[in-house]
Amino acid sequence: MPHFPLRKSIFYSLVLVTLLNCQRPTAKSTTYFPPKGDNWAHLTPEKADMDAALLDQAVAFAKTQETTQMAPDFSTQEEIFGKLLGPMPTSRAATNGVVLRHGYIVAEWGDTQRPDPTYSVAKSVLSTVTGITVERGMIPDVHDPVAKLIHDGGYDSPQNQSITWENHLQQASEWEGELWGKNSDFVGKEAFGKGERKPRTLQKPGTYYEYNDVRINRMALSLLRLWKKPIPDVVRDEIMNPIGASDTWQYVTYPNAVADVDGKKMPSVSGGTRWGGGLRISARDEARFGYLFLRQGRWGDRQIVSSSWVKQATTPSQYGPDYGYLWWLNTGTSSTGKKAWPDAPTSSYAAIGAGSNTIWVDPEHDIVIVWRWHNGSPNELIKRVLAAVKK
Repeated sequence: MPHFPLRKSIFYSLVLVTLLNCQRPTAKSTTYFPPKGDNWAHLTPEKADMDAALLDQAVAFAKTQETTQMAPDFSTQEEIFGKLLGPMPTSRAATNGVVLRHGYIVAEWGDTQRPDPTYSVAKSVLSTVTGITVERGMIPDVHDPVAKLIHDGGYDSPQNQSITWENHLQQASEWEGELWGKNSDFVGKEAFGKGERKPRTLQKPGTYYEYNDVRINRMALSLLRLWKKPIPDVVRDEIMNPIGASDTWQYVTYPNAVADVDGKKMPSVSGGTRWGGGLRISARDEARFGYLFLRQGRWGDRQIVSSSWVKQATTPSQYGPDYGYLWWLNTGTSSTGKKAWPDAPTSSYAAIGAGSNTIWVDPEHDIVIVWRWHNGSPNELIKRVLAAVKK
């Protein structure tokens, strides 16, 4: 009998340790987040539960897929997109990319540290800025008309006054007007190049999808008016610095895209590089942005954008293709019924820009693929990388 008190003491000690362990934030201590700088840890394919030979074959394939859409010196830019409003570089990297598994680099090829134009990947960054704006209470509800907060004349017309923030985010705003010298109807060969469109009747906001950079540029201007500081500064302070991005990225504005904000002249950004300018960023920094979303908006011990926003942004809209809040989806719920990447999970999604520039996020396999300046078939690389996954 004298042993019972000791046994009871041991029992209660074990219970206490168990309770403490249950309360401990294990995800924070076991999830890897790369530090700022070049010391991003690599993991061998074997330790990442991947087949090294098959992953090597995937990378070898990617290296053969240099884009034919965008000339290395950007000399065809105006032919494709129309008259430039902002500057373009005179060269770019060749096709390059990064594959992450569990946050570690398991494969990398090409010049992944060169900041290049990323075209409409910038739209997914603006979507994230919008999410942070909502969480700060600066936008009470994405379903509210923009006109409730923005009073610069851009939403005064009968066509524009009911447009909501969500309409903009889903590319269904049908905003009508001119901004920075470009009209929302995309009519005119000189202004829009091969992107010129035939005139059509505008639909009610929120009922018709059209991929339209003028309208996203208008959304960016509205965000500027709410933040009252240049959006590149917001991106730096709220996203890039917290995720440890390099200091090489730039968000380049059109010289004529200047707005008066409370008596101060401030530059307004674009949602792409269609007419020059735009987000110039390296593949490694893009991988950080994709990894932020893979981790449901968290980086280390900081929730940069809420997990609920990540879910909302990657939920398909009612109209148009498989599209969320300026993110491309793979649910197969669009009017075509086809998945964008047939060999990928339906839960995967991507930020995509011309070129092609792709940040693909796969929560099911805990993978991020960044692939830049390739020939426009992400599924061909995705299926090869996924074939290398053992478990």
